[in-house]
Amino acid sequence: MRHGRRLRAAAAAVAALALAASGCAVGSDSDSDTGNDTGADKTVVTFRLWDDQVAKAYEKSFQAFEQKNKNIDVKVELVPWNDYWNKLTTDVSAGTVSDIFWTNTSNFGIYADTGNLIDVGTELSAEKGGWKQSVVDLYTRDGKLWGVPQLWDSIALFYNKKLVEEADVDPTSLKWDPSGGVSDTFLPAAQKLTVDFVGNRASEPRFTSRKIRQFGFNASIDAQAIYWDFVGSNGGIWQRGDEFAPDNPRTREAIQYVVDLINKEHVAPSAADTNENGDKTRDLFVQGELALFQSGPYNLKAIEDNAQFEWGLAPMVEGPAGRVGVVHGVAAVGSAKTKHRAETLKVLSWLGSAEGQRPIAEGGYAFPGVTSAEQGFVDYWKKQGVDVSPFQQAATGKTFPAPTGPRVNAGATAMDPIMKEIFLGRTPVAKGLAAAQKAGNAAIKE
Repeated sequence: MRHGRRLRAAAAAVAALALAASGCAVGSDSDSDTGNDTGADKTVVTFRLWDDQVAKAYEKSFQAFEQKNKNIDVKVELVPWNDYWNKLTTDVSAGTVSDIFWTNTSNFGIYADTGNLIDVGTELSAEKGGWKQSVVDLYTRDGKLWGVPQLWDSIALFYNKKLVEEADVDPTSLKWDPSGGVSDTFLPAAQKLTVDFVGNRASEPRFTSRKIRQFGFNASIDAQAIYWDFVGSNGGIWQRGDEFAPDNPRTREAIQYVVDLINKEHVAPSAADTNENGDKTRDLFVQGELALFQSGPYNLKAIEDNAQFEWGLAPMVEGPAGRVGVVHGVAAVGSAKTKHRAETLKVLSWLGSAEGQRPIAEGGYAFPGVTSAEQGFVDYWKKQGVDVSPFQQAATGKTFPAPTGPRVNAGATAMDPIMKEIFLGRTPVAKGLAAAQKAGNAAIKE
């Protein structure tokens, strides 16, 4: 999700937003003080996040909240993604963390297990029935719900209408199969959509992979948008309990297929260009140099603002086990050490309400975590001429779980260089996944 990841998460350069004089303050982490009151009549509740664009929606939301709760000021703290998790760890240990803060699935477990979070499932039991169930499941650990769902994303297929029409490809019915043959309609489509600088398609004998002007698909090391979805749609697994388990036959098949799209079939950009630049394939799509771009709603605004061609959305690529994609979500969690528990719970309750999340939806920023507010997001994009129903369909069908656990982030970090070598084609898939599993689980146990 770009908002959670962009697992890679949405790491935009973050600057303090200047807000209207409404009582809702925005500042950097350097001027936060979770214990300060604004006077005898008001209490400050601090709220930390990493996305400056969604912060604009929260600005509107908290203005409405403060009109109804005259004794509470909500202070929004923006911390850049690149600094977010290190600073969060330090602040939680020091007891200086914000009263409420954003988290993703890779990082919340350790704080839940160490008693640093409020049990929102108990405290807000009346509200949780209206929250997106798939996100509720992500933040439920040991039978308790620790986060209030804020936004969610799933995966669909962006396509360049002109390019798919020229190649006579129907992007709505593409299926991949590791065994190949007639059941695999995706690879032939990707080959027809890949064109060298002379104009030969990858499906034609004269095609040369040395000079490609247009790629068919965005196969890359993007876990949420690409390889976890291929693993899930092949019936593979990535995790058992809190440990990594990618070294299994169906996962190996799926990763081999994705890697072959890059290094054997040449229908996707080189991993040398995408391993260190997670936005490379999106940029190619926006520039008209990539026909099919499998990704999440976190890229809607960038594509809408920058693409100079007609584009649409189709369901994600289907595999032997069906269309099985990752649904990820960002949650707001409350610090168990807050000095203002009653006020913090009031803000958390607001953040879990349709009214509180309406600005996120109606501004087109993300699907909200409250289901009754979801139509606002749908309507926003409908006005832009975009049907976002493929994302909704992906979130209601069979899904593939993003890894969770108290040390999953450390494990993923240890696995990353090995996975990059696999995608570069320098390490065989079977050998690499076995090594990645071993390294990831060793890091979890440290």
